Formats: sequence, structure tokens, C-alpha cells
Amino acid sequence: MTFSLAIVGRPNVGKSTLFNRLVGKRLALVDDTPGVTRDLREGAARLGDLRFTVIDTAGLEEATDDSLQGRMRKLTERAVDMADICLFMIDARTGVTPMDEVLAEILRKRAKHVILAANKGEGSAADSGVLEAYGLGLGEPIRMSAEHGEGLNDLYAQLMPLADVYEELAEEEAPDIDVDVGEEDDDSPRPITRARPLQIAVVGRPNAGKSTLINQIMGEERLLTGPEPGITRDAISVQIDWAGPDGVGIPMRIFDTAGMRKKAKVQEKLEKLSVSDGLRAVKFAEVVVVLLDAAIPFEQQDLRIADLAEREGRAVVIAVNKWDIEEDKQEKLRMLREEFTRLLPQLRGAPLVTVSARTGKGIDRLQVAIMKAQEVWNRRVSTAKLNRWLSGMLEQHPPPAPQGKRIKLRYMTQAKTRPPGFVVMCSHPDKMPESYSRYLVNSLREDFDMPGTPIRLYMRGQSDKNPYKGRRKTNAGALTKHLGKRPVNR
Repeated sequence: MTFSLAIVGRPNVGKSTLFNRLVGKRLALVDDTPGVTRDLREGAARLGDLRFTVIDTAGLEEATDDSLQGRMRKLTERAVDMADICLFMIDARTGVTPMDEVLAEILRKRAKHVILAANKGEGSAADSGVLEAYGLGLGEPIRMSAEHGEGLNDLYAQLMPLADVYEELAEEEAPDIDVDVGEEDDDSPRPITRARPLQIAVVGRPNAGKSTLINQIMGEERLLTGPEPGITRDAISVQIDWAGPDGVGIPMRIFDTAGMRKKAKVQEKLEKLSVSDGLRAVKFAEVVVVLLDAAIPFEQQDLRIADLAEREGRAVVIAVNKWDIEEDKQEKLRMLREEFTRLLPQLRGAPLVTVSARTGKGIDRLQVAIMKAQEVWNRRVSTAKLNRWLSGMLEQHPPPAPQGKRIKLRYMTQAKTRPPGFVVMCSHPDKMPESYSRYLVNSLREDFDMPGTPIRLYMRGQSDKNPYKGRRKTNAGALTKHLGKRPVNR
């Protein structure tokens, strides 16, 4: 990635549509309703042979106060300051509006390079709007249609000379990467690098403090926050080297997701899109942080979210936010641990951490819990240890004999990690009671120190039959006849 391109403009001019086309995926929500995008969203863009970072921004409006629109504008202006190039989009069918003229003045003062694009430029209805765009004083506009992919060649032509300049700068400042470290051990977890950072999704109900927590981790107001529930709509990802208590930075990509409400309450089309975007972030994450509100923890929706992460096979960390306003902390913590064990037995032993996203207290403990959960999620147990353990389990508590059929457990091995998955070769796997499988899984957690992580246990059939049973015995005479020779007497 040699440079960054921020797409800016009024609401509903087609910024997110172009963003999705450049990254080649439907990452940003798109709808006819103005103001869908609220946060900054980054993506890896491809245009011909160019590779760059593209930033989708909220539509710029006139609000400059502390309202939601005002905070959205401040965030977008920050993106303008950060980006190498700004692509200023107007709606060619609407023409240049007074707000476009205000934005053009802001970009002239703050942006390093500005490219002007007249979107929705297909058809003769856009001719007058394209001509009006010349009056903004930002050079010749690119006539484009983000929806239909028109005008991308002209965008490429304007980006190409700027890309060469930024490529030279990037080569001078590039860190040392692609270092050979020898052949990778298949039994060890993959190394966390900047090219492949640890993926973390922060999920929870609306207004639990997810965006505030991520801003606290990053040490800057990177994500839009406020008292209004449901501000975040997209699953926004940010990358950071998160320094732990030892001061060593660990490359991580953190996904901030939209608050997930009960399905019956999700009526608006935009909220449905937002929730599905959050569910997709869970599937792409390695560790899922379920953020609870200390005042109302473990509501039904919290339990559903945690159960979703477990069913998807992700490492789970439970974080209880707004701990700074709790009065009787010891009693509250005891109650939380009891409720966690009772309501989420499938995640028994998962880390439970108290934090304050507002003050930053407990953030170091959260990072330690995340790294511990990731390490357990990658844990591998040798086959020899597993089979010694299995023999002990069978002596202590042999499997039942449903319908008089004895189930023999012969052999066990670990087939995968992330999450740990084990295969047991046995007779009559279809007759194995669920309760006995749970007994084995719970014992695996305790005996091999795998608290909280999802564990998959698969029963595979192995025949009781003797492979030589029923075969006719071959005597010396029959063998001689078959070979056409007489036996030699000695």
C-alpha cells in the first residue's frame, strides 16, 4: 500500500458505493437513506496495477457543534488531514450545491491533493452538473458512475503519477518485513505479525461502550462515540500495535461492531444490515470480546451473542464495562462470576475482566486475557498424552452400554486447533450419549488447561470385526495345487 485515498463529499453522493467497488467487496453499507456511513472505514483497494488504502467517510454537513452530525464532521475532517489524496465527490444530477462549495473551500485549505469526481454521471441528465463542477476551482472533474463502474480509467490516470511519488517515499520509510525465520512448525500457533495481525471483534448490545473502549486502546478518538445508542453502524476495523504491560507492541486488527439488539426489535433496514455486518466480523475474528454493561449484565441478548461466538468456534473473553461507577465492587464481581458459570456453562473458565472504557482502568488486564485466550485457542496436545488420559477416563468412568451394546473407546487424537478439535475412534458412535461427550470435554478443559475455549469432540466409528474372520484357511496341499508344484520332502 503506497498511499491512502479518502472519499469525501455530502451525504448520499455515492461514496460507499465507490468504496465497495475499489475494494472489490460489499464492506460498507449502502442504502438510499442519507447518512448511512458514520465512522471511517478503511479497505485495501485495487485499481489496475495500483494498490492503496481507501477510506470511506461520513457525509460532510454544516453542523460544527457537539451533536452527532458535528462529531461525524470532525471525524471526516480528521480523515482529510490524515489521507495522502482526497477524492471529492459531488452528485452530477443534483449539481453543485452551497454545501459543495463550502466543502471545496475546506479541502483547498486542508487536503494535500484533491481529485474532483462528478458521480452519477451516466446519461444526459448529468451534463449540467458536470459543467458546474468546473466552477469549484479544483481542476477538471472526472465524470463517473460508481454504481456502474464508469470513469475508473480516468481516476486511474490521475492517481498514477501521484502513486509513483508516494511509492518512492514508502520505500524510504518501509520497515524491515518478510524476514526468513526458518521452516514453520506445524504444531505451533502461527506467529502474530503486522502482515497477519491478531483479529479481534468487540461485540455487545447498543451503548455498552465498544467504540469508547477501542478509542481508549488506541489512545485517540479514532471511532465516533456519544451517549446516543446505535451510533456505530458498520463493522469498522482498526489496526494497532497494542503495547502490553511489558511495553512490547502486539499487532492487532480490532473490529468495532454495531450493537446487537433482540431480533424482534430490529425493524429498520439499516439496523438489519448493521447487525449482519457485526455477525460477519465475528466469523472473521480469532478472539471475540463480549462487552457487557456492568449495570445490566448477562441480559438475554448478551447470552445469545456469547453463544454465537462459541458456536462459531472463536476464543471468547467476557469484559464488563463501566466498572468505575460500581460501588460495591467485590460483591458485584462475586455475583458476576456466579451468573457467568450458571448462564454460560459452554464457556466455563473463559476470562472475565472488569474494565472502564472511559478511564482506561483494566485495559492491561484485558490484553493479557486476550492473549491467554488466543494461546489456549491454538493449544495442541500430543497423541500419546491424549491416549494415556483417555485410559484414565475410561477406568474412572466407563461409557454406558445403551440397549446392551457396549461402546469401546479405542483411540484418540487431536485433528485440529483454532479451536481445538479431537477425534475418538470407537464402536457404535451413534449410540454415544451426549452426556458422556460433555464429560470428556469438561475433563479435557480441566486436565489440559483449556478454560473457556470452544472444544470440538468427534466420535468416529471403528469396526469390531476381525479382518481375517471368515477367510478359508490355506493348507500346504492347496497351496501346492495353486502354485502347480509338489512339496519338497526334506
